[in-house]
Amino acid sequence: MSKNIIVIGAGIIGASIAWHLAKAGAQVTVIADSAAGGVATPNSFAWINASWGNPEPYFRLRTRAMAEWTRLARDLPGLPLAWCGGLCWDLSAADMETYARQHSSWGYGIDRVDRASAARIEPNLKEIPDFALHVAEEGVAEPVAATKGLLADAERRGARIIASTVTALVQTDGKIAGVDTSHGLIASDEVVIAAGVGSPDIAATAGINLPIETPPGLIVHSRPYEKLLNGLVLAERLHMRQTAEGRIIAGSDFGGADPGMDPQVTARELFEAMKAMLRGGDKLELDFHTVGYRPTPIDGFPIIGRPEGMNGLYVAVMHSGITLAPAVGLFAAREILDGERDPLLAPYGLSRFAQ
Repeated sequence: MSKNIIVIGAGIIGASIAWHLAKAGAQVTVIADSAAGGVATPNSFAWINASWGNPEPYFRLRTRAMAEWTRLARDLPGLPLAWCGGLCWDLSAADMETYARQHSSWGYGIDRVDRASAARIEPNLKEIPDFALHVAEEGVAEPVAATKGLLADAERRGARIIASTVTALVQTDGKIAGVDTSHGLIASDEVVIAAGVGSPDIAATAGINLPIETPPGLIVHSRPYEKLLNGLVLAERLHMRQTAEGRIIAGSDFGGADPGMDPQVTARELFEAMKAMLRGGDKLELDFHTVGYRPTPIDGFPIIGRPEGMNGLYVAVMHSGITLAPAVGLFAAREILDGERDPLLAPYGLSRFAQ
């Protein structure tokens, strides 16, 4: 008999876990109190990468996730995914050299590029760096469309999607046996918490502490416009890309800008800086800005797995959800259904915070 599993959260992580579970034959119920895409996902820069600042174990998880995006795109034709490459010069020359040397030794495809090469990669940049790094294998997903695609296909495979608020995890004999919601009790064999910034409050109803910060990030979105950018541009104090529908989106880094005291003013200043960097940018019009709250465990790394001493519960909360989603969905489904924990997840259990 197939396992009955509740997934709390309809962002990219919850959608990927639900899809992989449904594909494996589980009975899946997705419960979310927000629209498809969740809260953090629609406000994401959506950069798929294994870039700067990774210890090697985390780098290995991220590069595996990049490969799983390719696999997922084969399984779900039409998934909005583009391997457009990333051009980076937002670090000091010494830091870029350290990053390039280390990550190249691990197998990351980094090219050192001069001013002429950078201008060929992104001909519409007004400010061209003397030295930059280019990683052709980095990419982007359109986050909300990808999430909706995963959820729609999960439904096609038999998953139920319920718009409701989870008020508590239900415990029976030391095991999580379902959830209490604004629409009543729903029983299950296992519950997955993948609710992003809402995860700590849900986990707390079973006495579980998820040590998570929720830093805000402001991203500006232009009205759709003709193609100005070929890929990701990671410049000093300004990261930007052009979406599939032609919007140029930007933050002071890929996580977004500090919204400051007046987010409207911050957004306008950021948008003017973006326009000034681009040939043809003077014709861009600001459409809107978003402020997203990123569910970030306090040590910066994902929390993925079953909390010790609590049967029937699985947690998947992280920043870098866009990059990690396909691998986390695959690994979580295997662990939930077969008890097999992928070695790449070894550092990322909740128990590391109890030490």
